[in-house]
Amino acid sequence: MRAQVEEASISDFRDRSMGEALVRRATLVPMPTEHQPVLAPELIDLLAPEPGQTAVDCTFGGGGHARLLAAAIGPSGTLFCIDRDPAAEARFERFAAEAPCRTRLLGVDFAAGLRTLHGEDIRPDMAYMDLGMSSMQVDARERGFSYSYDAPLDMRMDSRQRLSAADLLNEWPESRIAQVLRRFGEERYAGGIARQIVRRRPLQTTSDLVEAVKAGIPASARFGGGHPAKRTFQAIRIAVNGELDSLEGALPTAWRMLPVGGRLAAISFHSLEDRRVKRFLADRAKGCICPPELPVCACGREPEAELLTRRAVAPGPEEVAANPRSKSAHLRAAVKIGEAS
Repeated sequence: MRAQVEEASISDFRDRSMGEALVRRATLVPMPTEHQPVLAPELIDLLAPEPGQTAVDCTFGGGGHARLLAAAIGPSGTLFCIDRDPAAEARFERFAAEAPCRTRLLGVDFAAGLRTLHGEDIRPDMAYMDLGMSSMQVDARERGFSYSYDAPLDMRMDSRQRLSAADLLNEWPESRIAQVLRRFGEERYAGGIARQIVRRRPLQTTSDLVEAVKAGIPASARFGGGHPAKRTFQAIRIAVNGELDSLEGALPTAWRMLPVGGRLAAISFHSLEDRRVKRFLADRAKGCICPPELPVCACGREPEAELLTRRAVAPGPEEVAANPRSKSAHLRAAVKIGEAS
């Protein structure tokens, strides 16, 4: 059994020119919470791991999926795990000490981790992603991911990163904040919320942001449809961590790494992620793209993928009852049947 941990090498944080954070840098204190991996049996069924195979867990988190995968590939198998959160290192060390397979952790963003493995000519039999923030990150109040707790405006998945939510909210211009809220939160009242954020500067805590959101939307919109700050918190978190950029970089790299017969799966928790995964897999499952009026194919394009999920797999009522956070999860997967022409 081998466990190896690699330190992050991060050189592309968003907007290094922004001012220093107006936030008390969070001390990472893991909270005692039981991790429940979402759609775990369904994921393992779709990946169909066998003894001796190689797998990449792109988002290690609490290691719930990794434990099931490690048990399936066994002593002759290898599991590469990626997680940019420094707090994941201790969890990985505990996992690696018990894992029945060879293990290695890359402590970087998963797009960067996949590029590293690709550069080492790693050809995994499967790769999978559990997107978004982990339960451990939400429950660590001091990290500022949740609108339910009063905490510093941090929201960094990697505490070594310079840009925090406080930097974005206190330094970016109103128009750019509004754009973030529309693009990453699909927030209807983005303009009004951004205006209130700028008026109330400096914002220092999550409660400050919640109050700005409430002031920026009509009174009638504050009730019903969930917490009024939900979309704003999602948007700021995605922007701070460059989540969609990472996903769009990771998907093609993971696909290139797979041999024919390899499998790629992703669990997403909001439509912005799910649409990208769905489009990526559907594009690779597409064959001829010639105009329908042509009697014979001229493009020569052959499908690279066979979809294993025609529709996204969602948690059943029993899982949602046991783990309400799983409610919005969508799982998609495909098997590679050919190389790009």
